Amino acid sequence: MTRSEEEISRIIEMAWEDRTPFEAIEQQFNLNESQVITLMRSHMKPSSFRMWRQRVSGRTTKHLKLRDPAISRAYCPSQYKPR
Repeated sequence: MTRSEEEISRIIEMAWEDRTPFEAIEQQFNLNESQVITLMRSHMKPSSFRMWRQRVSGRTTKHLKLRDPAISRAYCPSQYKPR
């Protein structure tokens, strides 16, 4: 499936967000974690990809089953302010 640049940009943004779990990306874009990793690898510079992988590896907030039940939202309330 071919994705628009806007969709790819949003997937990358969601993947970088600490509180957005891979399950949310899968629900919205039908991409599982390994497919997100493949997309990130193909759309980022190698150094940026390595930095992202290091950042999300083992991060409990990126997986719903591992995250603290107290975290009930995918983003900070101040993250999406009206422009």
